[in-house]
Amino acid sequence: GEDVKPFTPEKTKEIVMSLQQPAVFCNMVGDWPALHWNVKYLSAMLEGKKIQFRLGLKTVDLVPQFETSCSYVEATLEEFLAWTCGQPSCFSGPFSCYDYSKYWAYADYKYIARIFEDKPEIFQDVRWSDFGFPGRSGKESTLWIGSEGANTPCHLDSYGCNLVLQIQGRKRWHLFPPGDTSFLYPTRIPYEESSIFSKVNIASPDLKHFPEFRNSTAHVVTLSPGQVLLVPRHWWHYVESIDPVTVSINSWIELDADHEARVEEAITRMLVCAIKSAENPSDGDLWLNPTEVEATSHEINLQYLNKAVSAYLKCQETSVSGQACSSSSGAKQRTNTSCKRKRREVGCEPESCTLLTQECDFPTPKAEEPQKIPFGPHLIQVLPQSDKTRVVVESGDGDLLHENEGEHFGKLHCKRKRLLMSNDCETAAHQMDSDCSPCTSQTALSTNDLLDCLVNPRVISLVAQLLLERMRV
Repeated sequence: GEDVKPFTPEKTKEIVMSLQQPAVFCNMVGDWPALHWNVKYLSAMLEGKKIQFRLGLKTVDLVPQFETSCSYVEATLEEFLAWTCGQPSCFSGPFSCYDYSKYWAYADYKYIARIFEDKPEIFQDVRWSDFGFPGRSGKESTLWIGSEGANTPCHLDSYGCNLVLQIQGRKRWHLFPPGDTSFLYPTRIPYEESSIFSKVNIASPDLKHFPEFRNSTAHVVTLSPGQVLLVPRHWWHYVESIDPVTVSINSWIELDADHEARVEEAITRMLVCAIKSAENPSDGDLWLNPTEVEATSHEINLQYLNKAVSAYLKCQETSVSGQACSSSSGAKQRTNTSCKRKRREVGCEPESCTLLTQECDFPTPKAEEPQKIPFGPHLIQVLPQSDKTRVVVESGDGDLLHENEGEHFGKLHCKRKRLLMSNDCETAAHQMDSDCSPCTSQTALSTNDLLDCLVNPRVISLVAQLLLERMRV
């Protein structure tokens, strides 16, 4: 029958937990009510509620368009749709300062549990139980709504793996394996909990300043409505909307490795906050991502570190003793997911945040490597991009199509110079000229140069191992 899935929940979970390369699930969500969540439907459900949109330039520069260089407005989805359609009503609304031909808008990382808190029945429209995670629904998911050109700078997530459902429009994903980390020039400025950004603008790489990027291997896929993308742990990704309006939903799946990752993130937070807070505020370096409300104090950061270390050691002890360290309730899952990356957005305080609790809430049993991954029309590999072509999945039945490599990314115009603002409303975005690249030749080292070395993922990993060895003694 039409409701029969190509994989059972148990098999799907086995694939998700063991597969170490990105892949697209097809024909797994055909009966999900969430497939009807286009922007018009969501607008009616929100009943005029305003949400925050991030706005950036469609003109692509050599420097990544980080969230610290974007503008922000509060608007309804109805106003957003009017703006994307060029309706007269947008000339006096919150988007009035932003020409649709020059800007994109992104309502990104919106917690479904928060924006639909008065309509909890809608959570059941998202059924991650089909992927082997019973009890996980829209309440443990986030919503992304964007216009053409909306994008997320290239980054990796420190915690978990990622399942992404495309609902409306298409998004193009550029993914890079963990082994390419050094080629992507990782940085923690701007700083955000659990996100490691790349200095390279994937849409227009500056090979003069980042020559090692040539050695990276991109896996490129275009995700269409009804498809679900698996982003394995620590895979880098740059995401762009290529249709006029896009809607997607994602959920992070907790992993055993997250316990050590939390220790590493706590060390990183302590170093970044201590060093950047010591700088002269008049320097105007926007080092803190807008998702982080404020730079936490040294005392609070030390609490984070101690709780992360305690949680890691407790789970190690439990594992050695052979006892099962399991999640006791779906409520704990919801708390951890909402605290995944932007903790303060959901009011999670350091003293109570379960990300760093001393309880071992989310150990996921390590799945054995399957005898054979069932790749085929229902599970499509996202293959490495060749020199001349890139593989994309365009249709719901899993057909593979190819694009010419020469086609520009997401129909964006790749220009070397950033568009200078003339409108007062637009001065918040992109004030730095492309000549001010992070790696511009200079005679003196900056604080950020030092931080790039101190909090390099390889260094932080080593420090975490040394710290945990000290605690075991």
